[in-house]
Amino acid sequence: MKMKFAVALAATALASQAFAQTKWDLPSAYPASNFHTENLAQFVSDVDKGSGGKLKITLHPNASLFKAPEIKRAVQGNQAQAGEFLMANFQNEWPLWGIDGVPFLATSFADAKRLYDASKPAIEKKLNEQGMTLLYAVPWPPQGLYSRNPVKSQADLKGIKWRAYSPATARIAELVGAQPVTIQQAELSQAMATGVLDSYMSSGSTGYDTKTYEHLKYFYDLQAWLPKNAVVANKKALEALDKPTQDALRKAAAEAETRGWASSEKKTGEYLDLLKKNGMTVEPPSAQLKTDMQKVGEVMLKEWLDKAGPEGKAVVDAYRK
Repeated sequence: MKMKFAVALAATALASQAFAQTKWDLPSAYPASNFHTENLAQFVSDVDKGSGGKLKITLHPNASLFKAPEIKRAVQGNQAQAGEFLMANFQNEWPLWGIDGVPFLATSFADAKRLYDASKPAIEKKLNEQGMTLLYAVPWPPQGLYSRNPVKSQADLKGIKWRAYSPATARIAELVGAQPVTIQQAELSQAMATGVLDSYMSSGSTGYDTKTYEHLKYFYDLQAWLPKNAVVANKKALEALDKPTQDALRKAAAEAETRGWASSEKKTGEYLDLLKKNGMTVEPPSAQLKTDMQKVGEVMLKEWLDKAGPEGKAVVDAYRK
């Protein structure tokens, strides 16, 4: 009898081991309704199915677990096993994080993809050094200019309160003579409602998600750059998974990247239409404003190349081939 009990116990232990479930947390800074977050939710579901329920990822949107600037470090320290962050936010740590935030370097989805392909090996190497692995990256729609008042040239931006959420957007503020105010996306609606902010650069997606049209009345479709969100995993957490689960994770990530790029491109026009439907004036920039902002881009590319050195030059050269 004792023998039978021991055998049954061993069988139960083996069965529970076979179906051992690993739980991960995945923080994001963006609301559940944002297309990036919807893509993440599909990714989480695909991982669950692909791993046969062995890897359960809990998605924490809207900066509910960690704020935007904290997510990368949280994954690095394994406080969260995976996470999503805007790469350009970390340019001060390593210049190449900000390559897709240089105005007018890559202004279309095709160019953004070529820039991603050129910079991806360096990004993967840096993440590996920091104890992380790149799962996938997806761009935001092209960045334009939101404003409380009409903007015809750079002169109209002088002295206005300008949202800075990355080193690049803070530098643009300096170059156009605006006053930079640091505001993360989760705080954006309140900042506009209370008059802390007159203008900012972002995509149609951000403008719609935050109901910018309730506070700022103009959007100028500059198509200045397409910054990317990276979704990364803690390297040790990833390597602790069995091979079939790792394979399921990577397969779901590859599908999420393809799906995310297609979604971003498809939604670019949809978001601008939604802004118009909600009373916002959406128009291309005046010739003067475009010229002024392109000059800002030229200054920032030179500054970026000076900081990034040979590594940065090699990526830009590869992109421009």
